Amino acid sequence: MSVETPEVLVVGAGPAGLAAADAARRAGAQVVLLDAAGDAGGQYWRHLPAERPAARERILHHGWGKFTALRGQDVLTDAQVWLAERHDDRPPTLHVLVGPADGRDRVRKTFAPKALVLATGAYERTLPFPGWDLPGVFTAGAAQALAKSERIAVGRRVLVAGAGPFLLPVASSLVRTGAGVVGVLEANGWPRLARGWSRRPAELLATRHKGGELAGYVRDLVRHRIPYRAATAVVAAHGTDRVEAVTVARLDPRWAPIAGTDEQIEVDAVCVSHGFVPRVELAVSAGCGLDAYGAVVTDDDGRTTVAGVFAAGEITGVGGADLALAEGVVAGLAAAGSAASAAQRRARSDNQAFAARLEAAHGIRPGWTGWLGDDTLVCRCEEVTAGDLRAGAAATESRGLRSLKLSTRAGLGVCQGRVCGRTVEELLHRHTGGLLDRGRTESRPLAAFVRLGELAATEQVAEEKEPL
Repeated sequence: MSVETPEVLVVGAGPAGLAAADAARRAGAQVVLLDAAGDAGGQYWRHLPAERPAARERILHHGWGKFTALRGQDVLTDAQVWLAERHDDRPPTLHVLVGPADGRDRVRKTFAPKALVLATGAYERTLPFPGWDLPGVFTAGAAQALAKSERIAVGRRVLVAGAGPFLLPVASSLVRTGAGVVGVLEANGWPRLARGWSRRPAELLATRHKGGELAGYVRDLVRHRIPYRAATAVVAAHGTDRVEAVTVARLDPRWAPIAGTDEQIEVDAVCVSHGFVPRVELAVSAGCGLDAYGAVVTDDDGRTTVAGVFAAGEITGVGGADLALAEGVVAGLAAAGSAASAAQRRARSDNQAFAARLEAAHGIRPGWTGWLGDDTLVCRCEEVTAGDLRAGAAATESRGLRSLKLSTRAGLGVCQGRVCGRTVEELLHRHTGGLLDRGRTESRPLAAFVRLGELAATEQVAEEKEPL
């Protein structure tokens, strides 16, 4: 098995990765761009497959012209990086399996780049509530993905709830598939939203084009008579074989449910999102340092704490596609040994300021635990409840995340904590009075799912290569 040695290797072909690869190529570097999906674009530019194109796909996406320009570069798709092999004096060697994720004949590839750019994006976060494991309860991102890439409506009476401006494009995507959206619920109240978005208004001039996007979403809500309610959340879902109704409640500024405000709404689907969590398994595997929020630490050129490794996009802090594009340009140029211009750096800083507004206006508040009961599932894979976490912390008197995960089984299921990890950590942090090793959920020897047979085949190849 040969080892490829590109000058710049970029992992992730969403907005950040595409921009980084394009910038590095324009700077004269030889670039390889990988993505685990079957096509480029990431979650932001998720689209119908080539064999089933939309007649006017441009109208379904923002920045479609930018995507089509970046999409022209070569991308090695269906390429899953499963291991980063660290070195003391150079970027890690990446071990990759190429082929459909459900295929049995994936091809092994190994890359030892001179510079590595990580642009692996983020996971959507959904806070648990009673009944969130019922069929018909979707993450907002999953519902949008089905709408964009399959034109599937997740239901006829759909409620969209959570926090953040992402709820608006999700509602717009749903109505375009024929779904009936009965409402959009934002957990934050109008005072916090106003404070977050109105401070230093002059900063908004640099990102004023986003106002046009917002106006389009508002038009969709008005046209389809979709109510938008602030300081309100789904606190329970009900049904037998699937969701049939939800209970919503007014929230106080800390997101604690206000007694006596419960209301039941009949639905056949609910789409929930409370923001995003940086997808940093590969970065952690490579040895990159993280900040207190679990994002990869970078300098002004996108350099991480590991020599020769750069990062861009949502793994450095969630801020949207425009910030991802701007960070990708800066990191891609630096990885190629070039430097970003003042205008390119200004584009990044302008969008970083916009990202700070998002957090100030829509970030998660601590009172959400008030809608959890002891029997509310937190880790769905291992069926661990909120009460199990509380009891485990009390019984063991441990403050170590690893020991608490082993004793409660939380985060040890099929998804390996990708869905519940941040929530498990937050709850255990409260129950223990302070975990000693927060942030360990993303620390995994293998950065992706690999079959035992594939691992065995890899080991066999290594043994065959050893000299006698």
